[in-house]
Amino acid sequence: MNLGITLVSHVPEITKGLNQLLKQVAKDVPITIAGGTNDQDIGTSMDKILQAFSDNQTSEILAFYDLGSAKMNLELAQEMTSKKIHVYDVSFIEGAYTAAALVEAGVDLSEIEQQLEPLKIKK
Repeated sequence: MNLGITLVSHVPEITKGLNQLLKQVAKDVPITIAGGTNDQDIGTSMDKILQAFSDNQTSEILAFYDLGSAKMNLELAQEMTSKKIHVYDVSFIEGAYTAAALVEAGVDLSEIEQQLEPLKIKK
């Protein structure tokens, strides 16, 4: 498997729950999570995001997030890792679920991105 997934949320329990859901359709996809701040409060942590990237067994990661400041931290962390990170502005749960199922099925990245297109958050 050459693609992994990282989930970033302001709430630790959200990433844990979403990870449980994704494992139902994508048991072989490397999924790492970064939920909450370093002291388990509401927010995001650059350290946790970088650790999630590092812990993911793949060199190419599809990253999903819940709110704008999580995206900001993801984009900063993206610059601090040698891994190829794709950050998606899509519905968090539906986007991650769609991507995980497609990665599990061996679908290539361009097709995954086509499938994510209708889930994009409009500004």
